[in-house]
Amino acid sequence: MKAVVVHAPGDLRVEEVPEPAVPADGVLVRIIYGGICGSDLHYAKDARNGPYTVTEPLTLGHEVVGVVERVAEGVQAPPVGTRVAVHPATPTAPAGQSEPTGLHLRKGGTYLGSASTQPHTQGGLTGLLPVTAGQLRPLPDGLPLRRAVLAEPLAVALHGIARLGSRVQGARALVSGAGPIGALAVAALKHAGAAHVTAADLQTLPLQVAGKVGADTLIHLSAGESVPEEAFDVVVEAAGVLASLRTAIRAVRPGGAILQLGILPAGDLPVPLADIVAREIALFGTQRFDIELDVAVQLLAADETLAAVVTDVFDINDAQEAFARAADSSKSSKTVIRVSADPEAL
Repeated sequence: MKAVVVHAPGDLRVEEVPEPAVPADGVLVRIIYGGICGSDLHYAKDARNGPYTVTEPLTLGHEVVGVVERVAEGVQAPPVGTRVAVHPATPTAPAGQSEPTGLHLRKGGTYLGSASTQPHTQGGLTGLLPVTAGQLRPLPDGLPLRRAVLAEPLAVALHGIARLGSRVQGARALVSGAGPIGALAVAALKHAGAAHVTAADLQTLPLQVAGKVGADTLIHLSAGESVPEEAFDVVVEAAGVLASLRTAIRAVRPGGAILQLGILPAGDLPVPLADIVAREIALFGTQRFDIELDVAVQLLAADETLAAVVTDVFDINDAQEAFARAADSSKSSKTVIRVSADPEAL
């Protein structure tokens, strides 16, 4: 079977790898679609993501959906042929869990397509993926696999917005950076009851996508438009760059809150903390997600407009072209790789 594997900085390959056996305590999922995340782009370009460096060939991908292919004897799992989203973390919060578990913050866990472990945890941009039954979330009838591939990043956005708590209800909100995670943050804010959501970005296409998924106002920074100061109750920084965080600090009202959803560069960063202190701004960090995959799947099933976030689909043989497209925010929002034939498109 084929897999998308990074070997070194700039050395991304589509190569043949052996098919795995069904794990004794789990299942094999035939992967149909896999989304390209910012962490995948970092691994492909630099062979590292934050503090994690690729030291052995690493199959990328953690935003994956597919069909149950095989189930080990005696394992309680969705039957063969079930369409599923895959929770990329182990240990995994049980399906249907309503109270936070904190499992995503515990040391020693794994995440698909990550160099944070030795040996690395291989990812899902491959034909067959061995996982535990607890990582599977069956998809509702009527939810296409192509839209369902957004479940993992939408869960990340939902988890982050939940960190803001009751501040979101009725709020005037800003999303600074309207890439894929920013667009999904717009949807998550609306889902949580924000009264008005503004999206700001340098590029036209991300703003168009943000508008399709619920943004009420669009600010095109490259066109000379500016973000008003002290005008928002909550601000979501979704670009992962310092200039965007500084914009967030200026834009939030005194007593408001900022969610740092984008992944900032590692190391010491020059941030105007004095402004945060003087205006009593609450700054929230967020990491991956915990129990939100179930809600993400249901929201994707209920809201067809979220399909707009997927702008490009490439065959696995064209993975290098797909990664180049995903890295260009002026041309794409969420870029997806079709790993296997989509049974819903046949």
